[in-house]
Amino acid sequence: MRARLALAWLGLVLALPAAAANYAALPGGRFASVLPADGKSAPAQLAPFRLRTEPVTNAEFLAFVKAHPEWRRDRVASILADARYLSHWAGPVALGEGAKPRQPVTRVSWFAAQAYCGSEGARLPTWYEWEYAAAADATRRDARSDPAWRENLLAWYARPSNAPLPDIGGAPNAFGIRDITQPVWEWVDDFNALLVASDSRDPDDSDVLKFCGAGAISLQQKENYAVLMRVAMLSALKASDTTNNLGFRCAKP
Repeated sequence: MRARLALAWLGLVLALPAAAANYAALPGGRFASVLPADGKSAPAQLAPFRLRTEPVTNAEFLAFVKAHPEWRRDRVASILADARYLSHWAGPVALGEGAKPRQPVTRVSWFAAQAYCGSEGARLPTWYEWEYAAAADATRRDARSDPAWRENLLAWYARPSNAPLPDIGGAPNAFGIRDITQPVWEWVDDFNALLVASDSRDPDDSDVLKFCGAGAISLQQKENYAVLMRVAMLSALKASDTTNNLGFRCAKP
């Protein structure tokens, strides 16, 4: 009798859906971005939104590719992901020693990240949403003017890119968001539009200024070098690109 009850209980547990990801509610509002909303000096205006409290992990992405086999590394279309896509996994549906379950998933393309977020009824955050959430420290919603905040980001950038990634689960910031500025870079929805003028028809904007990163002349807070580095890195990517230290998290309205 006990054995039958135990088996029935186990079957019930296995039938339960996987735990839903946690999303924190952020209030939005006016935000002085490093990328002015008008290409000159205007602050961004953010609607309230929700953001995943932690980056997507290897274990979560493994469950996704098992449910959506078209995103396995041996089946994904080459136009949607480059040859490094999930190449650190032991196999198409196996993590192995090079990818621990609680590490943030990396070597995923923008296309793959968007598809995963769609499976959660979500999307990738915009740059403004990501920057707004990442501006916080443990107690302040905007700590960017603190030199110690900037130095902490720059110290992480000095870390070798081939060093093993830690598990997620760092201390939350003032919004309840964890691990947003480290241990990985993160995709944003509009990554390929960050250094494009707000209106390409602007008569004062010469096309020559868009070459070789010169679009950065309109960037604000130039002392915030750590954030500007992230803008430059994201702007250099293609949607099919993957890297050793680029992951993602999802957002919802």
